[in-house]
Amino acid sequence: MDASLAPTASSSTSSIPTLQVDFSWKKWKALITDQANPEEPLYIADFMKIRSPHITIKNASDDALIGTGTLHPVSINADYELHGRKGTLKALKRLHTSYTHLSYNYSDTETPVAMTWASDASFKTWNFICLDEDQLPVAKFSAKPWGVKKLGIVEFMGPKAHLPAAREEALVIGMTLYYTMILRVNNIFNLFGAVIARPGPLDKEAAEKDYSKAVGGTSPLPSDVSSKPRAAVYEMS
Repeated sequence: MDASLAPTASSSTSSIPTLQVDFSWKKWKALITDQANPEEPLYIADFMKIRSPHITIKNASDDALIGTGTLHPVSINADYELHGRKGTLKALKRLHTSYTHLSYNYSDTETPVAMTWASDASFKTWNFICLDEDQLPVAKFSAKPWGVKKLGIVEFMGPKAHLPAAREEALVIGMTLYYTMILRVNNIFNLFGAVIARPGPLDKEAAEKDYSKAVGGTSPLPSDVSSKPRAAVYEMS
């Protein structure tokens, strides 16, 4: 599917759940709110850390960890952790923004499905579109690289657009991909990493075995997939 066919930031948000990402230069953090209710923060993103993980996203109400993203100085792949489950955001191509990750939240079974990330860009906006296994868009992170405070918005679509666990997955991995690409654009070592990379799909069976070992053979589905994110008041200065 052509990334340009995905819904744009100018689409009506009346039926599309949308998160707004506002950045604070003073705190190097982003305040993430529901665009329909921007006064009540849902998540706080802390990034640009020297040590890994480089991106941390927490619940704004109780500071509970939602997920993290880890970048690499040479490798063009990235690592993430979502509610305690680790995964890899792997490049599908060396010199284009095309990535994949395995998802349990967008799967209807206990077997993960391969999600694909594509992108398109204009002078003002860099769009990262998440496609499901049928190549239908389920989320879109419209980032503004030149934005001073308004970092961008995240739109959700499809049958799981209102599922908190699926939305948090797209948020964590979408922001990880965005900063991975920012690093690649500004880091010459990632160019070497692209040359030596082995792009391609992830091994589902290996991922399932690794996860089963990590959790002692329990179900790979998170126990809180239906939990609703809570809001809290958070002051940005």
